[in-house]
Amino acid sequence: MRQSRIAVVVSEEQGEVEKFRKWSLDITVHRRLIKDGMDLPEEMRKKPQFHDMQSMELDNAFKEEEHPFRIAIVCAMWLTGFDVPSLSTLYLDKPLKAHTLMQAIARANRVNEGKNNGLIVDYCGVLKNLRKALATFAGTGDGGRGGKGGETEPAKPEEELLADLAEAIAFVREFLTKRGASLNDIITLTGFARNAAILAAKEAANENDETRKRFEVMCRAVFTKFKACITVEGVNPYRGDYSAINIVYKSLQQDREKADITDIIRQLHRVVDEAIETMPDCVGEDLKPYDISRIDFDRLRKEFERSPAKRTTVQNLKMVIEKRLERLLQQNPLRTDFQRHYEGIIAEYNREKDRVTIEKTFEDLLRFVSDMNEEENRAVREGLDEESLAVFDLLKKPDLSAPEIRRIKAIAVELLETIKEHKLRIDHWRDKEATRDAVRQAIHDFLWNDSTGLPVNQYTDQDVQARAEEVYRHVYRVYPTVPSPYYGSAVVA
Repeated sequence: MRQSRIAVVVSEEQGEVEKFRKWSLDITVHRRLIKDGMDLPEEMRKKPQFHDMQSMELDNAFKEEEHPFRIAIVCAMWLTGFDVPSLSTLYLDKPLKAHTLMQAIARANRVNEGKNNGLIVDYCGVLKNLRKALATFAGTGDGGRGGKGGETEPAKPEEELLADLAEAIAFVREFLTKRGASLNDIITLTGFARNAAILAAKEAANENDETRKRFEVMCRAVFTKFKACITVEGVNPYRGDYSAINIVYKSLQQDREKADITDIIRQLHRVVDEAIETMPDCVGEDLKPYDISRIDFDRLRKEFERSPAKRTTVQNLKMVIEKRLERLLQQNPLRTDFQRHYEGIIAEYNREKDRVTIEKTFEDLLRFVSDMNEEENRAVREGLDEESLAVFDLLKKPDLSAPEIRRIKAIAVELLETIKEHKLRIDHWRDKEATRDAVRQAIHDFLWNDSTGLPVNQYTDQDVQARAEEVYRHVYRVYPTVPSPYYGSAVVA
């Protein structure tokens, strides 16, 4: 919340500067934002879609979920026809009526990923006006709740809201109980015992991908229904259940956001370390990241067998791998074999859930990580960088001799340098047909040229044409700008 930014968005009027000054307010700051836009944080500018952007129009900044502009104070603007699917809360302190009221409250009612519901906070009592608006625009034949004069009652009775909340909590409780976990233990126990209960609940959720998704959906249903009851007098008995469910849910989200391979392996080592005497001189000694290529799989297998959180460990490892795999595929389109291999491991894991399968999946995933490390280091072994390696992979073909392979590597490096220097530095080159055609033609000409192109004794005309088009598609995807936002310093998972 501390990172969030606020702006006043109001329609312009004559004499407004003096009008606001009388209230000791400066409207010029917000007026500049409306006209000039809001700057982008450094973290956003690093992402491909925002590369080289310094600012963003105010309405677009509010619509962009990653931008810290999250609170807008509006008057006569953005209330109707302004579409922000991620908008979740609307505070009303001005009387609204009829279609204006209907359109205003609909701003918070759009469906969006990760959003459970829209919340309307009413400071001025628009409920009566809302009943009339619903009667006018929604009709009275849709199950209205007995409003007078044909008006539709928009709010559920408090007893029904509490019943909905109790039902949602019961679903979560039943889900955990069936899988050997207890919501009551999280509520009543303390210390290590409570931590163990939370871990058991996470293990229940992490049984497989489907149960993880289902559990998170059920948790969000509890949060939605609890929020609907927040002002209801009888909600207090449910606060303990809500808090316990929230703890498990947030812990699962933190695993997704923060998991890395070093932490996963250290946690497994800790299981064994707790069972043996610790030598005082060695405490705090093992702080460096693990070299995955030197993993002792036998030791790690034994540690994993002792772990009380096998399923959670596998899920965390999966999330780490998926992030790294996404980056590898973005950098080089010919790494789809890795994706197929990974999907095969996960498909097998989701089919069988016995202890042997879980332990085998963990080992397979670790070996897959080792394979990814090998792939990430392949550019160095080939004497290339990641960018030229991707072009080399697109150009090469089977059964080339060693001199021919060296020749293809040189072509890949020189081709990339040439188009980056002379064609890709044009701003927004992908937006114009003329610049796109110029890049495509430059690649084609380079590969056809007698002095710079592919060896004529190994590549037919069709080969050259096909590879030129593949290289162009790759360049179009990963070079919206130079340097490419997809390369650079590798992210260590």
